[in-house]
Amino acid sequence: MNDIVIRKHEVTDRDRIIELLKLNIPEYFSPNEEADLIVYLDHHADNYYVVELNGVIFGCGGFNLSEDGETGKLSWDFFHPESQGKGLGSALTKFRIQKIKEIEGVKTVSVRTSQLAYQFYAKFGLELREVVKDYWDEGFDLYRLDRDVNLV
Repeated sequence: MNDIVIRKHEVTDRDRIIELLKLNIPEYFSPNEEADLIVYLDHHADNYYVVELNGVIFGCGGFNLSEDGETGKLSWDFFHPESQGKGLGSALTKFRIQKIKEIEGVKTVSVRTSQLAYQFYAKFGLELREVVKDYWDEGFDLYRLDRDVNLV
């Protein structure tokens, strides 16, 4: 795994990012979420990263700050199905949490995910705070987790 590179995404990565999302539909994402990802990439992806292994993008994910700057929100992370379980997601999540910790004034790390992935974030110390049934789409519930930035 020495060949893992985490870098800021570039416009030229967009097709691969969308391709990776589609590989995770419908198992982890609703088909309706592709349009939301495109809006995110167009307007909110200042802190969005890709994970390369041997020069090939296998995953991506980012974070945003709340309007008051006190919460770092993990967002839009997904990986090629064949690379799941190999530590790439953990590496990217640790990387993003560290980036959030470096921002002055941030007090909380948060993520909004689904029932399909929330246990992954619990491994990093994030705690379940809210569940909203069918939030993302039918069968895709919202699971919101967060934790004090100094405890993750």
